[in-house]
Amino acid sequence: MAQQTAAAKPEGRYVSRVRQTYQREIVRQMMERYGYKNPMAVPRLHKIVINMGVGEANQNIKILDAALDQLGAISGQRPVMRRARKSIANFKIRQGMPIGCTVTLRGDRMYDFFDRLVTIALPRVRDFRGLPTRSFDGRGNYTLGLKDQLVFLEVNYTKVDKVHGMNVTIVTTAETDEESKNLLTLLGLPFRRD
Repeated sequence: MAQQTAAAKPEGRYVSRVRQTYQREIVRQMMERYGYKNPMAVPRLHKIVINMGVGEANQNIKILDAALDQLGAISGQRPVMRRARKSIANFKIRQGMPIGCTVTLRGDRMYDFFDRLVTIALPRVRDFRGLPTRSFDGRGNYTLGLKDQLVFLEVNYTKVDKVHGMNVTIVTTAETDEESKNLLTLLGLPFRRD
């Protein structure tokens, strides 16, 4: 009889550690601080967009293939190749040439990436003293730049022949930068103390 009850239990769905923290603690703290009447009105993470520009791809397309593989390993999702929208003579770029890659994370992958970014990647950045608070866009979204992809443990150091920077844009449902900053601080993003 005990075997049947154990087997009859439905398997629990995986929920990210950051999402659990948000649901259990941060929603309550934000409701107390800003006076939201409904928990659904509390700002939350909407998506995370990671962009990696590869300007050298016009001379060597293998660099772009390596960047696609590395960004896929970092994000856990296959990135999309981006092409130039218009020709720029000074950079020797023609319209339609591949110049970078991007990936958009939502749901559990977004929360997992955010957790790895805060707990593993940012502490590995050399001379890291916190993120600047001036990188908000005025609508509650935050963009940070990383100078190399080697801060992520998923990247195989021996297979990296060129270091690429990347932009990470954290899109929230907050209407103001102050609400977004408080949300990201509660989630664990280390901002610089002014």
